[in-house]
Amino acid sequence: MITKNEIKRIKSLQNKKDRKELQLFVAEGEKTVHDLLKSGWVADCIYASQSFAYAEEKRISSKEMERISSLKSPSSVLGVFRIPTLQPFSQEGRILALDGVTDPGNLGTIIRLCDWFGIATLVCSLDTVDCYNPKVVQATMGSLSQVNCVYTDLVSFLKNTHKPIYGTLLAGSSVYELPLDSEGILVLGSESHGLSEEVKSLVKHVITIPRFGSEEGAESLNVAIAAAIVLGQAFRT
Repeated sequence: MITKNEIKRIKSLQNKKDRKELQLFVAEGEKTVHDLLKSGWVADCIYASQSFAYAEEKRISSKEMERISSLKSPSSVLGVFRIPTLQPFSQEGRILALDGVTDPGNLGTIIRLCDWFGIATLVCSLDTVDCYNPKVVQATMGSLSQVNCVYTDLVSFLKNTHKPIYGTLLAGSSVYELPLDSEGILVLGSESHGLSEEVKSLVKHVITIPRFGSEEGAESLNVAIAAAIVLGQAFRT
């Protein structure tokens, strides 16, 4: 049985303001919840509509799960987790930076890509979507615990780094021809506006993904797809 106050609290975590105030976020899906627990993230409460390998889970009905889930087809497991304390991040190795990426699905996919390619730090501008947004968490499929997502003034961060800065634009050196330094920062822009003018002015190496199809086709690539292509190429060099 789940109380009305519990339902209200879980629903409130859809909002960034309430997540920040309560220092809690929601994760849905057996794999996502399992991976967060395995990584040592602390659960405030785990709700399950069927058996789940967690000693302190709270069993609820499928109908109750529908009431607290944000998914059209709810999973059998929903976890309320504590937002971990922000850890100091190392600037060693490649760093991925995002400038105003607002689509939750794209950010979630990019976090998974960072996990896959071993990118330990993802630097996000302050107007990038919150990594604890339920849709972002869902899209990460558990990779959120493997990547340090840092929100900061991106312009200030780039101005104060000594690492080479690469930026993706429609016109630049081909990603297949320009080697990406193993200590470089790769900056990707928003889906609709690309890199801001301030960030663009700080980019030292402009790269692009060349088009091989018809000029009458797609105008641009989804930012998560672009990240996958560039990172895949970067680790070949």
